[in-house]
Amino acid sequence: MPQRPLGRLTRSRQDVKDGGLALVLTVLAFVPTLSQIGAQIGELPDRPPSPLSIGLTLAQTLPLAVRTRRPAACLAVVGCAFAVHQALGCPATFGSVGLYAALYSAGAHQDSFRRALAAAAGAGYAVLAVVLHRLGSPERLPDYLAFSLFLAGVWLVGNGVRKRRAEEAERRRLAAEVAADAERARIARELHDVVTHHVTAMVVQADAAQFLLTSAPERAGEGLAAVSDTGRRALTELRHLLGVLEATGQSASASESADRAPTLGKVADLVARARMSGQPVEFTERGGRRTRSVDVELAAYRVVQEALTNAMKHAAGQRTQVLVRHGDERIEIEVATEGPASSPATAPTARHEARGGGRGLTGLRERVRMLDGELVAGPRPDGGFHVRAVIPAQSAQE
Repeated sequence: MPQRPLGRLTRSRQDVKDGGLALVLTVLAFVPTLSQIGAQIGELPDRPPSPLSIGLTLAQTLPLAVRTRRPAACLAVVGCAFAVHQALGCPATFGSVGLYAALYSAGAHQDSFRRALAAAAGAGYAVLAVVLHRLGSPERLPDYLAFSLFLAGVWLVGNGVRKRRAEEAERRRLAAEVAADAERARIARELHDVVTHHVTAMVVQADAAQFLLTSAPERAGEGLAAVSDTGRRALTELRHLLGVLEATGQSASASESADRAPTLGKVADLVARARMSGQPVEFTERGGRRTRSVDVELAAYRVVQEALTNAMKHAAGQRTQVLVRHGDERIEIEVATEGPASSPATAPTARHEARGGGRGLTGLRERVRMLDGELVAGPRPDGGFHVRAVIPAQSAQE
């Protein structure tokens, strides 16, 4: 549901509650047995009931219908009605409880000019105390001070509720920001993994096809076909990724997304495409393959994908070994690319990646860490580069 209609619905519900409170308090205000319960100060001689006293009673209860929407106005009307009611010595009424409700509402819901409102309320009470004293009230200064402290306590209770509500809203906002940052990082990782791998393969394949145009024209068609096939795969994965990220409610279902997400079973396709691009890759798989959760399968697939992408990008033509071990409790992945230690194609890149540079390996470390796994990447002593990942592997059924 859009935010604005939701806000209007919430406000409407609160208005109904406030209206109900005002109505109930108005009815109870005219129950004789409850007349001695409420806010009373002054102790002036009671006058007989009159239309004026009834109007002042209603003025202390009915404004509560807008106590949340207009707390300052509600307090002003209720406070003035209470003051006149007490100064005229009108009969005691349960409706005077409206003063407490109005004070609480001002403390809990008034957002602007809070200090000015508190100062005006305090000044109004001081004026009421002076008027009552001049009219012959038997109350003394300690009585007025005690009543004022009680009123201030009601305000502070509402103020405490307001602070807790504001803190909770801030916590929700920060949590939403953290979730949004995490989602942006996840999207960036997915886009990098999809785009970088396929574009690197297309560049290598296109370079190979360009070379074949002069050296072996009859084989150039194979290279161009490989470029086309890699491009189609890239478009397919991008469409799938955008479908998963779609927020319109028309994206694929969770089961369809899981079926279309890259898994360990498709690592052989990665190896085949790398070989098609001219990279000599040896693929070894040990242990029985088990059904894992989508996150584990995708993380393992991305590790192999990123390692092969780096091999094609920085060590084209160098022998690459891919080893996947399936265990009961974890999956181990090792990708090693050969190359002489002095090779300009591999050594600088290895040093750069070992320091944590490179968006791909950084994103992979984060992805594996979120699964309580570990990824280590760095140069080999005899030249080349080595990537090793250990991912805890709980089966999907568990």
